[in-house]
Amino acid sequence: MKNTHYTIFFIVFILCNSIFSQENEQLSSLFLSKELKENANAVIRLNEIIIDIDDVDKLVVKEKRIVTVLNKLGRTHVDAYKHYDDDTKITKLSAVIYDALGEKVKKYSKNDFQDVSAVDGGTLYSDSRVKFLEHTPTSYPYTVVFESEYKNSSTGFIPKWFPIENYYLAVEKSIYFVNNPQNIPFRKREKNFEGFSIKNTSTDTTLHYTLTNQKAIKREYYTVNFEDFVPNATISLNSFSLKGVKGNSKNWEEFGKWMYNRLIKDRNELPPATVAKVKNLVKDIDNPVEKAKIIYNYVQEKTRYISVQVGIGGWEPIVANKVDQVGYGDCKGLTNYTKALLDAVGIESYHTLVYAENKKNIDKDFSSLQGNHMILNIPNNGEDIWLECTSQTMPFGFLGRFTDDRDVLVITPEGGIVKRTPAYVNEDNLQTIKATIQLLSTGNITASLERKSYGIQYDDKYNVENFTPKELDDYYKTTVWDYVNNLEVKNINHVNDKDKIEFKESIDIEIEKFATVRDSSYLFKLNVFNRYTDIPKKYRNRQRPLEIERGFTHKDEFIFTIPKGYSLTNLPENKNITNKFGTYKLTFEQVNPTTLKYQREFSLKEGNHSKEDYKTYRKFIKTVAKYDNLRTEIIKQ
Repeated sequence: MKNTHYTIFFIVFILCNSIFSQENEQLSSLFLSKELKENANAVIRLNEIIIDIDDVDKLVVKEKRIVTVLNKLGRTHVDAYKHYDDDTKITKLSAVIYDALGEKVKKYSKNDFQDVSAVDGGTLYSDSRVKFLEHTPTSYPYTVVFESEYKNSSTGFIPKWFPIENYYLAVEKSIYFVNNPQNIPFRKREKNFEGFSIKNTSTDTTLHYTLTNQKAIKREYYTVNFEDFVPNATISLNSFSLKGVKGNSKNWEEFGKWMYNRLIKDRNELPPATVAKVKNLVKDIDNPVEKAKIIYNYVQEKTRYISVQVGIGGWEPIVANKVDQVGYGDCKGLTNYTKALLDAVGIESYHTLVYAENKKNIDKDFSSLQGNHMILNIPNNGEDIWLECTSQTMPFGFLGRFTDDRDVLVITPEGGIVKRTPAYVNEDNLQTIKATIQLLSTGNITASLERKSYGIQYDDKYNVENFTPKELDDYYKTTVWDYVNNLEVKNINHVNDKDKIEFKESIDIEIEKFATVRDSSYLFKLNVFNRYTDIPKKYRNRQRPLEIERGFTHKDEFIFTIPKGYSLTNLPENKNITNKFGTYKLTFEQVNPTTLKYQREFSLKEGNHSKEDYKTYRKFIKTVAKYDNLRTEIIKQ
């Protein structure tokens, strides 16, 4: 009874507090709806971004962000930080921490934020810094109210609206307001608004979006990129400023002309001695592609990549003669240097903007400052060649997964042109394994194998030739054959054929206790060196489509020699599966009384499928894994 009185008193106390303190009610996690907490590690209570475009070179951005962190994983969603540089001035910065009841715990002013360089070890120098909140909570849930304001003279990068920022993050309210009092002509791109609770009250001179009560989205694997299905909006001014350089970008042609004339032109001058040297290197070569190969090799041997991003340096290349002098540069500087050398020997080439790493296209229908990397395009009479100028090891004309199969912007004197980089599709990404395997009577095995890789398979492997012996041993034991116990790798030999774009590994292997040996039988698994173990997660109610981002083909041939005194009895049945996802084939052949040939082909096709297809796809992969784990028996005579 006494406990009941205390409970009633506590409830009344909380209710009274909520009546007398509206702010506490808004900040208390107790008043969050059950729907918003479902599957959420954190809830954005409010994210209000107000952008004032006062002129083509005057931008003010204000943000109020209130985040309730429900658990340890939710801390990553606080995002209480702001970048700044010589062009961006933070004028306001504060944070207040509240406990679960909405009571203030701690207040942080601008000077309390950590202030560090915003660059990594690969950057030589940069003026980019970041102020961030370092707060260690004592309990969960808690709420952070973060407020900031900054001024920027660059209007080329107006913050976009991305209200649903990540998985497992709910949104109570997100407001995006762009005020354009000077009525500067602009363009906007709204994506994926359908199906979300978004109110649009924009006018001719403003953008105003509000999203409310968005439940957390659970992650699903093997599906489209997050940005491709959540709402987002982008704004681009027709006339803008970038680090003091005025520009225009009503379309890609106009943008390309601006970038070429203001940021690229007249930055390709080289010392006469260097020009003479490279001309001498190609003096006996008539084929322009062979000339370009020689120049690319020269750049790889002479330079190394180091990021340089000061002022306009994030977009403007370092002059070619400077790179020639110091032997390093960032992607823009090394691309510009390679182009200058190609110019010197009469090879046409162009700077190219691209989104690197995560496969993302330059938006061909919406011109703006896009891309995070630069490569080089050689038109080659309509048969484009693409060069990654930051790599000292990449084969000529090979891009790999870093920049393949995406729309890019080629910058020419006549303007920007959207092109697409080559794709490495399905059978292009080939791996073959040929192995001879000796089964020993003890259950141990010895083997010699040759593995060849092409396309993206090549890209994934060729760098291992630079590993130390210990790194190689770890790589083969814990990455390649992590499913095999008691494996020892011997006599490793690598051949990297950059002309064929083929990486060959020749390896001798010993495995102890591989087979199960009984009185009269000898039981072993047939797929020794290429088992597929990545079974997709099961979903009770799949929400999004299936995407197979990378196709590939594996072809394996293992020749087994059985121990003396044993005989092959019944071979497993051949297996052949073909469907819209790919193919899986197994064949078994008794070559002679002591020799068994195992052949396997597994191909997975790149493509997009409905969410209903996911279950069938998962069943296919489970079948592959099942037969990759197949065992057979030989009998003692």
